[in-house]
Amino acid sequence: MSLESVRAFFAEKAPDIDVIVSSISSATVALAAEAYGVEPARIGKTLSLRVGERVVLIVTSGTARMDNKKIKALFGVKPKMLALDEVADITGHEVGGVCPFGLKAPLPIYCDVSLKAFDIVVPAAGSTHSAVRIGPERMAELVGAEWIDVCEHRQVPGNQVAVT
Repeated sequence: MSLESVRAFFAEKAPDIDVIVSSISSATVALAAEAYGVEPARIGKTLSLRVGERVVLIVTSGTARMDNKKIKALFGVKPKMLALDEVADITGHEVGGVCPFGLKAPLPIYCDVSLKAFDIVVPAAGSTHSAVRIGPERMAELVGAEWIDVCEHRQVPGNQVAVT
């Protein structure tokens, strides 16, 4: 159902975007980067979190790390990752294919500013062998996501700030 629900989502809301299916697994950031020929930071990693009594999805850069203090300040509580057996039941997508598209039921979706470093990101598309190439702003618009800043930042040579 999951890959099909994502294809249906794009057929309705953005028919110009193709779902890419890979013959190799893209279930982790490293595997996805290899499968789709991009650097790991460009992978759109979707985290399924329980925040108090509700479940939210947060999409970040593949190499970004959440900053627990920022998350707690934003939501007022420390979030917890969903248990593996809850993910598919709640999102409609299997672990390794979770994305903000074609969800089983509406969920609050957030995009971390770490994605804005890229013109195109590659989030999963409902299965461990599928993804899409999409601009982060367009992704956020299509899924009604709110932009947040919940990842760690570090200083890199040349006075540039990198999201880690």
